[in-house]
Amino acid sequence: MSATRPRVQKAAKSARGPEPVDASNEPVDPLRDPALYLNRELSQLDFNFRVLAQAQDESVPLLERLKYLCIACTNLDEFFEIRAATMHHAQDFGVPLPPDGLTPATVLKRIHERTAQLVEAQYSCWNQVLRPAMSEAGVRVLGREQWTARQTRWLRAYFRDEVMPVLSPLGLDPAHPFPKILNKSLNIVVVLKGKDAFGRVGNLAIVRAPRSLPRIIQLPESISGGEYDFVFLSSVLSEFVHELFPGMDVKGAYQFRVTRNSELIVDDEEVENLALALRDELAGRGYLRAMRLEISAKCPKPIVRTLLQNFDLPENAVYRIDGPVNLNRISQIFDLVQRPDLKFPPFQQRLPKGTDAMFELIADGDILLHHPFDSFAPVLELIKQAAEDPNVLAIKQTLYRTGKDSGIVEHLIQAARNGKDVTVVVELRARFDEEANLGLADRLQEAGVQVVYGVVGYKTHAKMLLVVRREGRKLRRYVHLGTGNYHAGTARVYTDFGLLTTDPDIANDVHLLFQQMSGLAPAIGLKRLLQSPFTLHAGVIARIERETAHAKAGRPARIVAKMNALNEPQVMRALYVASQAGVQIDLIIRGACALRPGVPGVSENIRVRSIVGRFLEHHRVYWFANDGEPDLFCASADWLERNLLRRVETGFPILDPEIAVRVRSESLDNYLADNLNAWELREDGTYDKIVPDGDTMPHSAQGWLLAHLCG
Repeated sequence: MSATRPRVQKAAKSARGPEPVDASNEPVDPLRDPALYLNRELSQLDFNFRVLAQAQDESVPLLERLKYLCIACTNLDEFFEIRAATMHHAQDFGVPLPPDGLTPATVLKRIHERTAQLVEAQYSCWNQVLRPAMSEAGVRVLGREQWTARQTRWLRAYFRDEVMPVLSPLGLDPAHPFPKILNKSLNIVVVLKGKDAFGRVGNLAIVRAPRSLPRIIQLPESISGGEYDFVFLSSVLSEFVHELFPGMDVKGAYQFRVTRNSELIVDDEEVENLALALRDELAGRGYLRAMRLEISAKCPKPIVRTLLQNFDLPENAVYRIDGPVNLNRISQIFDLVQRPDLKFPPFQQRLPKGTDAMFELIADGDILLHHPFDSFAPVLELIKQAAEDPNVLAIKQTLYRTGKDSGIVEHLIQAARNGKDVTVVVELRARFDEEANLGLADRLQEAGVQVVYGVVGYKTHAKMLLVVRREGRKLRRYVHLGTGNYHAGTARVYTDFGLLTTDPDIANDVHLLFQQMSGLAPAIGLKRLLQSPFTLHAGVIARIERETAHAKAGRPARIVAKMNALNEPQVMRALYVASQAGVQIDLIIRGACALRPGVPGVSENIRVRSIVGRFLEHHRVYWFANDGEPDLFCASADWLERNLLRRVETGFPILDPEIAVRVRSESLDNYLADNLNAWELREDGTYDKIVPDGDTMPHSAQGWLLAHLCG
């Protein structure tokens, strides 16, 4: 930190002083100084410390704390599968440096250093805080040293009956080289001494736990004496693995797991059939380049070196684990333990009246849905009623993630069978949902739905639904636009906005967008919506510059925006210029933020906060004061390079004045007042937890929404 701050001060000084000149006498933009920017990958990694803080918070119910710990672990898995893998790709092939100027090699080094701290904190939380607290509450996760003789007998029988028959141990010798290790699979490396039945001298063997085996085993109450007693599969394997090698001595058994690159690389312009190309890539995804190795803390160094060599990993990519290498599997306990007293209290989602007649309801006026406080049922009902209504002629929808057994998909299939013209834009490249979306596309096509695989070179991330209905002599179009996916599951745990409207201008814009995506139409002029990759980026910058102009003219100027991440260089520079002009800027950014707030002379009028609470903060809202005539947009896009420049996204205005007041109040003002779940980003890149001071009343944004919308 001390090394960073002088660079920031230097940048601030140059930003206020004469314009610097480089060796070629070309003017240098002081706002391009790398000292003014944070690294996106490192910022994203640090988000997990804020998630982990929820696991350490005693005011959070115990099993919810367990869930936060698991979320921090799964987030870290995905970080290595995607972000760290991207850094390796950048290192191998060379890409332009980000605004912070850090090379991929430097970023990777810092990733491993910071991850080591995070992993230590995760396992300290599990071993020293959560596991003892759970045991005291009657939910025990028993280590091998805790097993009674009776429990050991039962677990041995379980191993022989349920586990051993599906295991295929592999001894390592010249005829059996090191096997391919599947991404994130649980494995045991076994040290052997002696000879097998064929006289082969034992050394090392690998035992892989098939994914069909449960990672958490619940002991019968009659055996354990407790209603909720559990054992890790890894503990069972380590304890009884010797039974797989009769006649040989097992000198040690050490669990390990390797995390691999999971980013699928498909050149859209080089393949004739994107679906076939993705299927080919998916077949090998589990065996791509290794990114990190997790292994038992007790594993001898020579074995660790052997594994690192096999996976072609540097020494700083190994993490010695004091506990199960698959710690995120503990999340299964949350569902297995029926203890409401250890979980968040349930709440009743709000449901508008009249959902049995969605067309009449929407025709009466725009409807705002604020999930998860408002039910997702109105969206499902709209699609269901559209599928059955004889007056509905066409349904068009984008699908990015839908979840398993999606009711939306069933309604779309039924609509096609009922003779409606149904067009669905399925984004096959939705990360980790590629296989599910391939199957979804096949099902829809078999039912007669026209399926479009997005746009070549651009992921379709927009959330749009259009229903065309004949009403008398006219056609009326009903629209749903959202900040989140058409996924009923995430709509119960993510904060998102959905707008239901019949506004003719918005409906026509959505119609044109579907035409563009399905018909390869040229760039189009939209009346209300902003669209990536064409007008959303420019529209955001233009509105930031408009606030700058207001401030320079002596008028009040303010920007408030909420999103998941920020790293787009032009947007950040525009915000710096606005700050220098006196625009007051509040950013609510859940995850990665590459903008550095609070730099004197540059960003001292910018404040950045992150909210981590019961629900995953997911809505994107942009508000610009505009001298008393504010602009308010909800969007599917974060202010990231990929969203603004390399995806199909939408930003939609909130035109109804009352709804606009609601959106600002509920998602912006409310969150700026949060002093229980908020973290403030400092100039040096660290985050400080905000706490109520003095006589300030405690305020939780999500708690307020639960009380006022669901109470």
